[in-house]
Amino acid sequence: MKHLLLTAWADITESLRARWFLVYTLVFGGVIVALFITGLTESRIMGFTGLSRLLVTYLQITMAILPLFVLITTVRSVAGDREAGVFEYMLSLPVSLSAWYWGKFLGRFAVVFLPVFLAMLAAVFWALFRQIEVPWSQVIFYTGFLISLAWCFLGIGMFLSTLARSADVAQGAAFIVWLGLLLFLDLILLGVLIKEGMPAETTIAIALINPLQVFRTAAMMLFDPQLVLLGPSAYVILDHFGTTGYITWALVYPVVLGTVFALLGYFKFRRSDLP
Repeated sequence: MKHLLLTAWADITESLRARWFLVYTLVFGGVIVALFITGLTESRIMGFTGLSRLLVTYLQITMAILPLFVLITTVRSVAGDREAGVFEYMLSLPVSLSAWYWGKFLGRFAVVFLPVFLAMLAAVFWALFRQIEVPWSQVIFYTGFLISLAWCFLGIGMFLSTLARSADVAQGAAFIVWLGLLLFLDLILLGVLIKEGMPAETTIAIALINPLQVFRTAAMMLFDPQLVLLGPSAYVILDHFGTTGYITWALVYPVVLGTVFALLGYFKFRRSDLP
């Protein structure tokens, strides 16, 4: 446990000095500032406070940016250390492979999650300062969604980094995975599946395997419980899951998926030729 925590702390301090972390933090901070400037917190429409609208907009933007940042930066973790010869140095120290791997996993999770969460927390404090009603239940659920999304893509990123033999290949694979998941959102390739006559239930089941789609729909559900924006597909989701069931699915499924990929990456990491 000591070596795991030390490895996690070393990864955190290394990330804090990296330029990508500064850009990452500025991006999400800039998103919140831009949403404030647009005045979303100043209005109330159909019973929803401006902060609710700001949060759901922030979550939709996060869905596109967070996975890419997590994948690109994480895949360099193992692959980059392999290229730099860090493994040879590591094996000379009394640090187990499991402590190193899971320490980097936990350290990277803290680094990628905190800027996103702190940006959302800044929106909450701004609302309190302006005496705008804060939907605390939405804030709690959105925090859970962010945790599950970051955990999911962190696990996928660690898995890809153990497969690739170089950092460049790992980055290319990460981009392809991110692009593929974007393509399988409900408005693009799923439209092709429907055009080919696939049953609606099967098409929606494919969509709900995609963690990005799960995250997007759950964020919409807290703002729009009837999922009016999804059209007829909302009936299939609500009939099979219900609101509570789907929110639970959105919180649990990405975490399970990320954990499975992280474990697969760990087993591959242990059996691979490290140097």
